[in-house]
Amino acid sequence: MNVNSNEVKVYVRTRPTACFAQDLIEYLPDKQTVNVHQRRCSRRGVVNNQTSSWSFRLNGVLHSASQEEVYEHVAHTVVLSALQGYNGTIMCFGQTGAGKTYTITGATEAYRQRGIIPRALQEVFREVEHRVGHTFSLHLSYLEIYNETLLDLLASIKGSQEPQGGPLTVVEEPGGGVLVKGLSLHPVHSEEEALNLLFEGEMNRIIGEHALNKNSSRSHCIFTIHIESRSRTLSNATYVTSKLNLVDLAGSERLSKTGSEGQVQREAMYINRSLSFLEQAIMALADRRREHVPFRQSKLTHALRDSLGGNCNTVLVANIYGEAAHIEETLSTLRFAARMKCVRTEPSVNEHMDPALQVHRLKKEIQQLKQELSIQDTLANRAGVSYEKLSESQVAEVRSQVQRYLAGTLDEITIVNARQIQEVFAQFKKIVHASVRSVQAREPEGAVGELEGGFGLGVAAPSQRHTPSPSRSKGKKEMIAMLHLSFGSTPPSKMEAFEHFKAERGSELKRILKANKAVLLERSAQLHKLTDAINATKRDIDKVGSELEHLRAKRQSQGQFVSAEGEPVLEEAELALVLSLREMKDNYRQAHDELLATRAEVRYCQHLVAQCRVRLLTEFESWYNESFLLPDEVLSILREGPIRPGLVPVDKALALAQEHADLLSDSPSAVWFHNAQNRTLQRVRQRHRTHSEETFQITRAHI
Repeated sequence: MNVNSNEVKVYVRTRPTACFAQDLIEYLPDKQTVNVHQRRCSRRGVVNNQTSSWSFRLNGVLHSASQEEVYEHVAHTVVLSALQGYNGTIMCFGQTGAGKTYTITGATEAYRQRGIIPRALQEVFREVEHRVGHTFSLHLSYLEIYNETLLDLLASIKGSQEPQGGPLTVVEEPGGGVLVKGLSLHPVHSEEEALNLLFEGEMNRIIGEHALNKNSSRSHCIFTIHIESRSRTLSNATYVTSKLNLVDLAGSERLSKTGSEGQVQREAMYINRSLSFLEQAIMALADRRREHVPFRQSKLTHALRDSLGGNCNTVLVANIYGEAAHIEETLSTLRFAARMKCVRTEPSVNEHMDPALQVHRLKKEIQQLKQELSIQDTLANRAGVSYEKLSESQVAEVRSQVQRYLAGTLDEITIVNARQIQEVFAQFKKIVHASVRSVQAREPEGAVGELEGGFGLGVAAPSQRHTPSPSRSKGKKEMIAMLHLSFGSTPPSKMEAFEHFKAERGSELKRILKANKAVLLERSAQLHKLTDAINATKRDIDKVGSELEHLRAKRQSQGQFVSAEGEPVLEEAELALVLSLREMKDNYRQAHDELLATRAEVRYCQHLVAQCRVRLLTEFESWYNESFLLPDEVLSILREGPIRPGLVPVDKALALAQEHADLLSDSPSAVWFHNAQNRTLQRVRQRHRTHSEETFQITRAHI
């Protein structure tokens, strides 16, 4: 059964009888449909054998079902959902004596005849014991509604968390739920404590006797289990709460059948009226066109407001008689169940935030972020960077840098963190505002910002315009062009040519190399961080393991405590160490797997960086040879054989070959002159190239 759907679940349970009216009540094989056939009454001596039939389709028919089967079908999933943070309500409705109290509470004479409440308590504590990753806080309350008066069935027991005294009142909470103000809450730590409170409350219930039931409940009772679940992980600042309401409604009565008189008759009138108001609220909830639901008509409907059409998994058990004498009451109960099935709820997890744990988690996260920033600063050679609020001396230093930058004595302002950026902008803003005020006060002729009608961005006089320094006004392209002009016929050094190559033709390779190096740096930092984390976790595992061995040795020396089942009982400190050790080992395995993956990524990034370096240098050598080879070198290459790709452009080689042929055709002296000039120029270039080669080798080693 999916209790988290939006429909109230309804089951019908028949009171066992030897006189079951098979001709009037029919259960279909699908175990979800009940057909009722009722004969029309004879009037004035006229016999009328016509029958009327009704069919009711519910979520389940519990006919001749045991208490265990009833719990599995009705309550099992609702109880488990309550431990996950969903509110739950299970209520029994029907005619007096139809078995509502037996279904919800059971018979105390036999263990097998336990009802839903004791079985739910058993399952709750069993799940709490198994869910070692969470801590649970359980409280019980027991409310009785007698003659429209709210009573606390556990008020006589000490140890409640609510003050005693004063009438109980139903108040509405901000989230749409309800709360019974003044109702005592009793903490429980075991199933035995919970059962003691249940039986104590049962003894305080008001019962009466009439013709249909010797121990008839004369009031509505709501037994509530309040659950709070918190994760043992400190980083999880959220926790969930839920309420599990187990409702035993008083039975509807016909005074002609019960023969009630006096006080019992008065109680029956209150019960029937509250059940009538409950049916009216159910009809309003089932009609989606209705905007108002009369919850405040009775204390019962007001107390069950969040269980009827609210944030709750709601299940109804309709208890009926199987005899023909009660067919009218049975039909009335089934009609109520059918209306209840049309009601829709909106169950959701009741999740809350613990402020103290949230503050602790945020402080820890801030500390971790600061450590990561410190690691990044160390890798980027930014030692001594602080991310705290700037001191007065640091603010004064920023102000001085801004003033020197604007005066032209400082080329750039070194930025180290976000706080410094904010302070730099603040100082710029102050200086601009001061300048504006000064300009407005002096109003010079033709000054910057002087416009007709007020201050703005005008055109300054030529004498007042700012003239940038040559070093700043020259762009990168202009510098490269000047470098080429200065070369003339002399090729540049390899270091100078390499810088030009990276800026122009090799810019894409340079960008790829830079990106790969950045990825390699990031993965290396992550690898270093994982290594440190694994080493720290290993030290923590060894430390916790040593403490756990010490506690176990101490416990064995003092004697072990065992439970009723013979299992050793762990102390809280030992349990905390066991859970912590388990979590640390899981973290160690995860971190180790991540370390292996990161190490493989680092090797791959190193391979990519090496490939990019080789390709950058190879293409630079080809480009340099193509661009700056001497004519004699080209001619020697031509004489040796075919041109190798990347060594010299074909058009350049052909042009030089044609020039050499023209010289030979003119005169031999032209050739000698040309050769002598080339040899002299070659010696000059060779000395220049030797020096540049040494410098370039040093630079190449650092790429």
